[in-house]
Amino acid sequence: MPDLPSQSEHVSEVDSALLDAELFIKYQAPERAIKRLSAAIEGNPRSIPLRERMREICISHKQTDEAARQCLALARLYIERDEFDDAYDRLLEAKQLDERINIASGLEAIRRARRPDLQPAAAPSADRQMNFATLAGDLSVINVFDAIQVIENAKLTGTLELSNETQSARVFFNEGRIVDAESVGVTGELAFRKTVEITTGSFEFQLASAAFPVGIQAASNTNLILDTLRQLDEEKK
Repeated sequence: MPDLPSQSEHVSEVDSALLDAELFIKYQAPERAIKRLSAAIEGNPRSIPLRERMREICISHKQTDEAARQCLALARLYIERDEFDDAYDRLLEAKQLDERINIASGLEAIRRARRPDLQPAAAPSADRQMNFATLAGDLSVINVFDAIQVIENAKLTGTLELSNETQSARVFFNEGRIVDAESVGVTGELAFRKTVEITTGSFEFQLASAAFPVGIQAASNTNLILDTLRQLDEEKK
């Protein structure tokens, strides 16, 4: 197939790449469309239209790894623009495209952008680092989303406890799936909402020998977290 003619000079590189990609798709050349968009993205890495079209084409043509990468990049761009709903959607889509992806950093970025007053304290110096015998750590070093990801990946059953001088919460897992939470006398999703707001203090996970009753019904941990962050964001408005 011959190269398609370039667009007129007055058309921007972004618009030109999008038009070229549509022509390649029209003539059933998705690989060339992806190559064209990829080159344009290198020169315009912050272009949302380019990345969104790349994502769509990759999903349509089963290139899920590249689609997931675009989802993560788009989430970062949307967070910078305070467009959290779009950021939530792209993070969830990235996880659905590739279950191996750790979206904890994206979740933490949303939380920091949405609530700058909840920035974690500075990490403790080396001589003050605590030594833990189990899965545990300092929330200023490892955030709650990273901890949840580890528990989910390992399919552990047990209780994740978070605490500091003013806050405390527990999250219950059955084979890595969040099934309930408890905080300040409340349980279920309301308690989990309080949990994700804890950014300082320590956490510790304790294994359990039996499964817990289900107090939270969610399609996945990712869905639960993103829905929770979205609800908190709506309350703030």
